[in-house]
Amino acid sequence: MASKLIQTSPYEAKNQTELSLRQAFEFLEPRLRPPFPLTIPNPQEYLQLNQAILYGVLVEPHFAKTHIKHLHAIVRDGYSSFVNFIIKVVKELYIKLIDTVKIQLIWVTKEMIDVSAIGVNDLLVFLLRQIIAGDFSDDNLWLCFEVVSIFLAKWDCLLEIEPMILTSALYTYLRLLSDHCRLFDNKRLDAIRQLEIKFCVRVLKEQFHLCLRIGRDLIRLLQDLVHVPEFRALWKDLVFNPNEFRTPEFSDISQLYCKRTSSRYFLLRITPEMEAQLRFLLTHVKLGNQKRHQAWFAKKFLCVPERETLITDIVRFICCCHHPPNEIIQSEVIPRWAVLGWLLKSCTKNFIEAKVKLALFYDWLFFDEKIDNIMNIEPAMLLMVHSMSRYIDVTHTLLEFLFLLVDNYDVERKDLLVKGVSSSFNILVQRGVIPSLDVVISCDALSPFLKERLGNFLSGFKVEISKELHPLHLPHQFATPLSLQTLSCIETLKPSQNGQQPTCTMVGGSAKKSFDASSLISDGLDASCSPLVVTAENPFDALENAVQRFGEAVKKSTTIGLKALKELLLLVNVEDQTVTRGSTFPDVLSSKIAEVYESSGYKLFAPLESHDNQDYDDEIESPTSVVIRYFMYAQHERMQEMLLFWSRNGSPVGARLLLYASRLAYEAEMAGCTLDETVAGKSINRSDSSMLLLAFHADEYHTFLNNRREDSHENIQLCSKMDKKLISKLVVGAFAAYRCFLVHLRNISLKDSDISLTKLLFSDFLLCCGWESKRLKNLVCSVFSHLSDLSAGDENFIRLLVNKLDNNALIDMHFQLGLKRFSMFGEGTETISNLIKNSFTWDCLEQHKFWGLIRSELAVSNVQVEKVVLDFFSSSELDANASSTAVGGLLTLCTCRAPTPELVGAVMLLPNNAFQDFAATVLSTWVVSYRSMLFDSLAEFAEKLGKTGEVVMSSSGGIMINHSAILWLLDYFNAQGMDSADILSNFSVHLHAKKQSSSCD
Repeated sequence: MASKLIQTSPYEAKNQTELSLRQAFEFLEPRLRPPFPLTIPNPQEYLQLNQAILYGVLVEPHFAKTHIKHLHAIVRDGYSSFVNFIIKVVKELYIKLIDTVKIQLIWVTKEMIDVSAIGVNDLLVFLLRQIIAGDFSDDNLWLCFEVVSIFLAKWDCLLEIEPMILTSALYTYLRLLSDHCRLFDNKRLDAIRQLEIKFCVRVLKEQFHLCLRIGRDLIRLLQDLVHVPEFRALWKDLVFNPNEFRTPEFSDISQLYCKRTSSRYFLLRITPEMEAQLRFLLTHVKLGNQKRHQAWFAKKFLCVPERETLITDIVRFICCCHHPPNEIIQSEVIPRWAVLGWLLKSCTKNFIEAKVKLALFYDWLFFDEKIDNIMNIEPAMLLMVHSMSRYIDVTHTLLEFLFLLVDNYDVERKDLLVKGVSSSFNILVQRGVIPSLDVVISCDALSPFLKERLGNFLSGFKVEISKELHPLHLPHQFATPLSLQTLSCIETLKPSQNGQQPTCTMVGGSAKKSFDASSLISDGLDASCSPLVVTAENPFDALENAVQRFGEAVKKSTTIGLKALKELLLLVNVEDQTVTRGSTFPDVLSSKIAEVYESSGYKLFAPLESHDNQDYDDEIESPTSVVIRYFMYAQHERMQEMLLFWSRNGSPVGARLLLYASRLAYEAEMAGCTLDETVAGKSINRSDSSMLLLAFHADEYHTFLNNRREDSHENIQLCSKMDKKLISKLVVGAFAAYRCFLVHLRNISLKDSDISLTKLLFSDFLLCCGWESKRLKNLVCSVFSHLSDLSAGDENFIRLLVNKLDNNALIDMHFQLGLKRFSMFGEGTETISNLIKNSFTWDCLEQHKFWGLIRSELAVSNVQVEKVVLDFFSSSELDANASSTAVGGLLTLCTCRAPTPELVGAVMLLPNNAFQDFAATVLSTWVVSYRSMLFDSLAEFAEKLGKTGEVVMSSSGGIMINHSAILWLLDYFNAQGMDSADILSNFSVHLHAKKQSSSCD
C-alpha cells in the first residue's frame, strides 16, 4: 500500500516515523469522526491520539479543520506533544513529503501559532532549516515564500510568544537574499525577493534591539546586501548614524563586532540531513578514507552550480558548531581543517571563494579570549600550516586574504581588527595549537613578502609559549599536547608503507596518537604515529631503575656517568606524564641528580667563570650541557619542571640556556648558516674548530632521535657534513626553548605579574656579560636577532651595551645594523623618542655611542624619522646643554636620509626655539647631495600647505614655518638669480615682509 504521507520507492524500507503515524491513525480512525467520544484518554492513548490527528490533518485536507477542533477539545499539555510530532515530521520526512502534505504542514503551523502552542518556535526553526541556500527549484522557493509569509502574517503573535524567533528568520532571509538578489533577471524571484526584503527591513527597523542578539555575523550578512537600495540606507545608518535605530545599548558598529554569534544561527543554514552527514564525516571517517564520502556529499548537496554558495554556510558550521570531543581529536578521524581545505578547493567562482575565506577568518578579526572559543579559529590556522608542505598556494592565498581583511575590512576600526587577529595568533600559540609562529615564518616555500608582512604584523605583541606545547618551530609538521581537551590534532598523518593508516599507541588505556616532538625537526624525517621506545618494564619501574643506575655510573667515571644521565633524561622525555611518584617526581629527581654530581665535585649550572681549567669546555660534553641539549630537543614538561627546580634553588639556569643558544647561533653564522640565507641544497663542513658546539649539538640531536626510535634499522646515519636547513632550525629551536623557560619561570615559579619576560631576559643577560666578556658582541647579536620582541627598544639593554662594548665591537655593531641583520631600536617612533629623551641624563661618552648606533639603524630602516625629529624639537624638556649631543645625532641622521616630502615638511615646520639653525643646516646639506629631490619635496610641501592648511598656525594667523629654513631658501634663490617671491609665495602670507626685511639688511 502506497504511503499517503511520503514518496517511497518500491524497494525502500518502511520509515518508522511515517509507520507510527499511519498505524495510530488507522487504529483510532473511528474515534476521529464526530461525534467525538467524551472519555478522557490515558497518557499513552493521548500520545497516540495526537499522532492520529496529525496524520489526519496532513493526509485529509478536507477534514483538517475537524481534526484541529478535535485537538482543541482534548489538549492538556499546551499542544507540546502535537508540536513535537510535527517537528519530527519536518526534521526526518520533509524532503520526502507529498506536495499536498507540505501544504497542510504550513497550514497546521499557522494554526499552532494562533494558539501559542508550546514549542512552535522550534517548529519554525526546523522549517527555516529546510530552506536550502542556492537552490532555485520550485519546491524550495515555495517553502521560502510560505515561511516568510508566516512571519509577516503572524508578526504580532510571534513577537508575543517568542520574539527571538524573529532573529532566526532574519538571519535566514538575509542569507537567502544574498543569493536571490544576485539573480535580478530571474522573474520567478521577484515576489519572493520583495517579501524577504520587506520582512528583513521591518525586523531591523522595528526590533533592532533583538537583532543585536545575533552578533557579528549580522554585519557579515548585511554587507552582501549593500547594493540593494533598501539595505544601502540601513547600512549608512548602521555605520554613520546609529541613533536612528533608537536602541540605547547600540552606539557603534564595533559593539556588534565584539559580540560572538551563537552557534544556533549557523545551524539554521544547514539542513538536518546535511548536519547528520557532516557530523558523520567528522566523527567516524578516518583520514585517508574520506574521498568517497566527500564525493557523495558533493553529489548530494552541491551538485547544482548555484548551490556552491552553500559552502560558506558549511564552513561557518564546521568552525563554530562542530567542536569534536577529545576522543575524536586524538583518534584517526579526519580533522576539521582537512575538510575545510577540500571545501575551499571546491570553489569554482572567485566571489564564492572570497566569501568562504571570510567565513573561515571572520572570528579572527574580532577575537576576544573572554567571549570567543579558540575552536572557532583553530581550523584556519591548522589549514595554513598543514598546506605548506604540499599545497603552499593555499597557505599563500589564506595569509594574503587575512592581511587584506585587516587592511580593508573596516579602515576606521583597523585597530580593533589588528587586536583581534593578534589575539588569535597569541592564543593559538599559548594553547599549543601551534608551537610557535616560526612554524609559518620559517617555511622556505612561503613568499618573502608574506614572511615580512607577518613578521611586521606580529612585532607589536609578544607571543608566549604554553607550558604544554612541544618545542618545534618547523615549517611543516609538529606536535599537539594531548592534555588540552579542546584542541584538535594538528600533525599531518603519513600512511605506512603498506598503504594503511598510521598506527596508534595506547596511552592511559585509550587510543591516542603518539607524538614524538623531536623527530619532527629534521626535514629528512616524517612525522608518524609509530610507537616510541617501549621496554618490557613498567614505565615507572624503568625510570626508577634508571635513577639507580645513574647514581652508580657517576661514581665509576665521567663518561659512564654522562651515558647514564642521557639514558635517564631520555626516559624523562618519553615518560607518561601521569607517572610522578617517588624518585621520579620532578623535584625529587632534580635534587637527586644535583646531589650525585655535587658528591663527585661537579655543580650543575654553575657560572662559566667558576671553572678553573681553561681548557675545559663546560658547554660541550658536561652534565649541564647534556641537560640543556635534551631540554632543547624536546622541551618535555617534566624537563621544564626540573629546570625550574634548579632555578628556584639559586642556579643560573636561564643564563646558561641563553649563553648556550647564543653560542650555537654564532657558530651557525660562522658556518654560513644564518637564518637569512635561503640557499638550498648546500651543506657545511664539520671540521672547522670555530663550530665545535654546533657540530656536537647536531651529533647529539641525531643520537637523541635514534634512541627514541623503536626500530634500529631506522637509525639516522651521521654524515661528514651538516644540512644548513637543519642547523638553522636547531638554532631557532634553542632560542624557543629558552623563551619557553622564561614563560614558565614567570608563570609558575615567580607568580609575580609585575615581572615581565624582558626583565627576566635582562637579568640573564647581565649574568652572561659578567661571565663571558669576550663573547659579549655575539651574545648581543643573538639576543637582538632571536629575541627582538623582548629586547629591541629597551633602555636597559641599550645603555648596558654602550657601556660594555669596546670600540671594535661597536664598529661591528654598526655594520650589523647597517646590513639590517637585526634591529636594536625597533620601528616604534614613540619608543625611540623616549629613548632619546632618557639619554639626556647619560654621560657624554654614552650619548655619543648611543647616537652612533641609532644613526646606523635608522639610516636604513623604515622608521618615520620626521616624527622623531618633530617630537624632539617640540619637547618642553629641550635644553641647549643637555640636548646638544642628541641634536648633533639628529643632524647627522637627517642629512644621511633622503629628503622625502614628509621629512622636508617636518624640517620646515620645526619650532623656532633652541638650535635655530638646525633646519637651515639640514637643507644646506641636502642641496648638495639631493638637490632635485629636495626641491621636488619642497614643492609638494608647499602645495599641501596651500590646499589643506593642516599645520600649526601662529598667534598672528600665519603658518609657523621655521625662520632659519625660510632665510636659507631666500638666500639660496637670490644667489641663483631666481625670483624667491614667486617660488615661496605658498609658504606664508608674511613672506613678502620677511623678504623685504632681508633685502634691507
